[in-house]
Amino acid sequence: MFGKHEDDLEKCPQVVKTTLDTGSDGAVPGETFAYGNSLWAKIQRFAGKFNIEQRGIERVPPEEQTDTSYFNIGSMWLAANMVVSSFAIGVLGKSLFYLGFVDAILVCLFFNMLGIMTVSFFSCFGPLFGLRQMVLSRFWFGWWGTKFIACLNVLACIGWSAANVIVGAQFLHAVNNNVPGFAGVLVIAICTFIITFAGYKVVHLYEYWSWVPTFIVFMIVLGTFAHSGDFVNLSMDVGKSELGNCLSFGSTVYGFATGWTSYAADYTVYQPKDRSRRKIFFSAWTGLIVPLLFTQFLGIAIMSATSLNDGNNKYQAGYAASGNGGLLAAVLEPLGGFGKFCLVILALSIVANNCPNIYSVSLTLQVLSRYSQKIPRFIWVFGGSCASVAIAIPGYSHFETILENFMNVIGYWLAIYSGIALAEHFVFKRGFSGYRPEIYDKPNELPPGIVAAIAFCFGIAGAVTGMSQTWFVGPIAKHAGALPFGGDVGFELAFAFSVVSYIFLRPFELKVFGR
Repeated sequence: MFGKHEDDLEKCPQVVKTTLDTGSDGAVPGETFAYGNSLWAKIQRFAGKFNIEQRGIERVPPEEQTDTSYFNIGSMWLAANMVVSSFAIGVLGKSLFYLGFVDAILVCLFFNMLGIMTVSFFSCFGPLFGLRQMVLSRFWFGWWGTKFIACLNVLACIGWSAANVIVGAQFLHAVNNNVPGFAGVLVIAICTFIITFAGYKVVHLYEYWSWVPTFIVFMIVLGTFAHSGDFVNLSMDVGKSELGNCLSFGSTVYGFATGWTSYAADYTVYQPKDRSRRKIFFSAWTGLIVPLLFTQFLGIAIMSATSLNDGNNKYQAGYAASGNGGLLAAVLEPLGGFGKFCLVILALSIVANNCPNIYSVSLTLQVLSRYSQKIPRFIWVFGGSCASVAIAIPGYSHFETILENFMNVIGYWLAIYSGIALAEHFVFKRGFSGYRPEIYDKPNELPPGIVAAIAFCFGIAGAVTGMSQTWFVGPIAKHAGALPFGGDVGFELAFAFSVVSYIFLRPFELKVFGR
C-alpha cells in the first residue's frame, strides 16, 4: 500500500503519478504514487522504502481499506484528548470565567456532548467514501469554496498545534526552571513531527497506546490531590453575570471539543466501506467524551485549590509561575522526584494531541491547488511543524489569553461549517445515498458553492452579533450576561444563521445550476 519495489518500477517507466481519476470510482491505487521519473516520484520511491505513507488526498480504493479495528477509531481520540491541553480547558473555568465547581462541571458536561457530535458523525464518511475531510467538503462548499475552508483549517491546525506545545513547554519548565520555553516547544514539536511524518499507520499505532501512561499519571494526580484535602467547593453564583460566564465558558469548551470536526474523516479512510456507521459513530463518541470529561473535571477541581486562604498557597504560586505545569507541580510536590517524572510524562502527552493537527494540516494544504497536491504529504508535515513552532515560541508568555480567544474563534467557524454541511447532507442530499464520490476531483460536477459562501457570510454575521471577546462584544451578547462582557452565544447564532440561510437559498442554486 505504501510503495513499490524498484524492479517493478523499472517495468513501468511510462506510467506517471496522477492525482486525477484512474477509474470510474475516482480511486487512486497506492502503487501509482512512486511511478515516473519526476522529482516527486523519486522522493515517493525513497519514502516507500521506509513504509512512509505516500497517499495524500486521493481517494482510497476499497482493496486498501484494511484497517478493521473499531478501537483504532476510539483510541485515536482517547489519546488525543487524554492530555494536559484538555486539563487546561477545565482550569479556565475559574481563572477566566470565575465559575464555581458545580456550574463549571455542568457547563463542561453539556457543551462537550454537543461539540463532539459532529466529530463522531463526520467520522462515518471516511470508510464509505474513502475521502479525507477537506475533500468531502467539496460536496458541500464546491471546488473553490473548499479552498477558503482549507485556509481556515490550516490556520486552525497550526494554531491548535502552537497552543498545545506551549502547554507542554510550561510543564517542562515547571520540572526544571532552567529549561526555557522555546526548548520545550522544540522538543514536543520534533517528537510530533517524527510520528506524523510516517503517516496514518504510525499515527494510529502511537495513539493506540500513548493514552495509557498519561491516564495512569492523571490517576496519580487525582489520588494525590484527593489525599491532600485541598479541594474547595466553590459556590455557584447567580444572576446575569453567572449566565454570561457560563455561556462564555461553554463557548470555549465547545470550541475545544468540536475542534476535531474538520479532521474527522482523515482517520477513518482506511476502514472498510461496509463498516457499521453506528459503531463508528459510538467508537469516536466514546473515545472523545471519556477523556474530555475526565481531564476537564480534574482541572476544575484542582484549580479550586487556588482559592485556599492559608497564607502560603502553593497552587496559586505554581499557577502564577508556570501556568498549568506549575499548578500540577504543586499537586505532585509531595511525591518528590517521582512527581517530576509524572510531569514529564504529561508534557509529552501533548504529542498525542498534536499528531492529528500536524497530520491533517498536510492533507489540508494539498487541497489548496493541483500544484500543492503534487507535493508529497510528508513534505507538508515538515512545513506545518515549522509554522507551529514559529507561532508558539513568541506566544509562550501569553498562553491563557491566546487559548481562550482561539477556542472561541474555532467554535465560530466550525459551527458555520457544520451547519452548512449538515443542511446539505440531510435536507438536499437526503443522506449518504445522495453523494457521487467519484466526482470529488471534478470541479464542473461539484456544487457551485455560491450559496455555501453566502450562508457562511450569514454565519459570520451571527457570530459577530453573539461573540463576547475582550476586543469586541456583539449586541446580542451584551444581553446574554452582565455588562461589559455579557455572554458569548456566537457559535449558537453562527450555526443558526448559516443553516437557515442555506436551506432558504440552496433550492435556487439547484434550479439554476442543477448541481
